[in-house]
Amino acid sequence: MSYKSILIDQLNACYHDKSWFIPLHDILKDLEATQAAWEHESKQSIWSIVNHLIFWNEKWLERYIEDQVELDSFINNDDTFYLNRDAINDVEWKKTLQRLETVFYSWNRALEESDDLKLTKEIPTYFHAPWWGVVSNLCIHNAYHIGQIMLLKKQLRSIG
Repeated sequence: MSYKSILIDQLNACYHDKSWFIPLHDILKDLEATQAAWEHESKQSIWSIVNHLIFWNEKWLERYIEDQVELDSFINNDDTFYLNRDAINDVEWKKTLQRLETVFYSWNRALEESDDLKLTKEIPTYFHAPWWGVVSNLCIHNAYHIGQIMLLKKQLRSIG
């Protein structure tokens, strides 16, 4: 088994393969925009967490493809959990879901086109971490937030 196959398996388990937990695609597919925008006491919504996941998956995919990691000191992580209150409608929600799907499939494609040499290459500007470790941690990050989304959906269903 190669790094590539393990990472592809992790990404697919997060997005669409049933594994230890319900994949993100299955959790989100029956939600309407107003449900996705519903905020818990924590001021988090499913939609804002999805936007956060899109942001970081796109950011690290761009870095991976360019094979360059310049850390952006101006990124405020809290700002990545955004939700445009003026655009809460099913059309915008579907666009968000499409963007999410695109980034996961783009990750799959990028990894399929990679060789293990790239995946073992260290990133000097990011703690000398190898690419396989960064992508694996991205999958852990995804799984963490998928758990949050699942809990929010359960809370939403219990009040609805």
